[in-house]
Amino acid sequence: MVLRKIKTFRFTRKHWLAAAGLAIGMIVFFLIWIWRLDVSQLDAPPPRPTIIMDRYGQKASQLSSSKLSFVPAKDIPEHLKDAVLAVEDKRFYKHHGVDLRGTARALIKNITSRGYSQGGSTLTQQLAKNVFLTHEKSLFRKWREWAYALKLELVYSKEEILGFYLNRIYLGEGTWGIREAARLYFSKEVPELTLEEAALLAALPKAPTRYSPLSNKELALDRRNLVLSLMAQQGRITKQQYETSKASPIALRPGKDELKGKYSSYVDHVLAEAVSVYGYTEEQLLTEGLIIHTELDPLVQDSLEMVMNEDRFFPESPKDQLLQSAAVVLDHKNGGIRGLLGHRGEGVFRGFNRAFQMKRQPGSTFKPLAVYAPALEKGFLPSSPLLDQELDYDGYRPQNYDKQFRGTVTLEQALSQSLNVPAVWLLEQIGLSTGADFVTRAGIPLEKKDRHYAIALGGLSKGVSPLEMAQAYSAFANLGAMHQSSLHSSNNILEREGVG
Repeated sequence: MVLRKIKTFRFTRKHWLAAAGLAIGMIVFFLIWIWRLDVSQLDAPPPRPTIIMDRYGQKASQLSSSKLSFVPAKDIPEHLKDAVLAVEDKRFYKHHGVDLRGTARALIKNITSRGYSQGGSTLTQQLAKNVFLTHEKSLFRKWREWAYALKLELVYSKEEILGFYLNRIYLGEGTWGIREAARLYFSKEVPELTLEEAALLAALPKAPTRYSPLSNKELALDRRNLVLSLMAQQGRITKQQYETSKASPIALRPGKDELKGKYSSYVDHVLAEAVSVYGYTEEQLLTEGLIIHTELDPLVQDSLEMVMNEDRFFPESPKDQLLQSAAVVLDHKNGGIRGLLGHRGEGVFRGFNRAFQMKRQPGSTFKPLAVYAPALEKGFLPSSPLLDQELDYDGYRPQNYDKQFRGTVTLEQALSQSLNVPAVWLLEQIGLSTGADFVTRAGIPLEKKDRHYAIALGGLSKGVSPLEMAQAYSAFANLGAMHQSSLHSSNNILEREGVG
């Protein structure tokens, strides 16, 4: 019965008008949808790395929140553009974002092969997918991909789209964009790439890991030669260029940006000071191309890192845990931080930095600050006699390391032998407030509950950091004058790239 009704059904003019109206409505809806899509993300200026300068005005380190490093389209050689288009989208300049001919061809191949081997995506579609969409395979995602591709072609020129694509494409070994890939594989800048090198880079987007020349040189060579062959077939290079390039072996000169990630401990403190003292946000520091001048001395910093990596200089580490340490080197004449290291072993940016974030009890290293230096200011001499006998200050009974008393010792003897009892006795003689005042003037903050005689032996409620101790001790090397520790020696420490 149903079959009979279907056979007798006829399209009338009314039906055709309804179908046409539905089709027009869908087209209008699709066009409105395209018009409302936001592709302004591509217009945002690329993040620029922050450069850390050393005390000699040389670049010491670089950091950025972005994995992308952009090359202006005008600086991209034509043979690199041709190589990419030859293998990725030979009809790039003939379609408007979606290549209906290529899509139909891919659809037919997928149907005949009963698989999903052909995607039919244009270069513009690939850009849209990489920037705005996920990589799921669904009809709705494909529709969105087409919509974004059409919008991109409405807003940007072909050259701009090609430039966006080349600067954002993944090219293996953790690199995005042609600049980083050129540096990684060939230690070159993009304009310096030869035809063979350009073809090799163009060979990577299809399967970056499989065709990586660093791990699969033979497969990479075959793929590169395929790209060269396609370029010749499409008239992008001459037959002679093809034969010459095809015969050339892959010549790699692997390199990396030595500035990235260098001196992470020092840079951590640079960031912390820029945020707390100068009011910069971390986002600004990672994206606005700042140039930060510091007092970093590469010789000092490299020496610190070398020593920290030598196990022979440290006690044996517990199993599965490296014994940690930290170090700070200051210029006592101006407080400039020449070197700073907050860890042993592998370090990461913005990790826990023991050089300025760790607080530990200073022990006997606090005696010169809380006792002996203020005593010398009060008129005591290295030869002044100090009592070394049993003491009791409201239940506080200090002991020497050997549990012995010597009766009387000189200030110099008490200091050189690190005796506890004479130090506490001397603090009582000069006054607890005198000792606490010197500690505060040395740049070490004290809590209210630190006002007790145990500070003579470094008994503090919160402890001190290596940086605070280095700053305080710098006064002894500078004849009593202490300079605030600083990463810089002038007021002009931060500037934007290209701005004096």
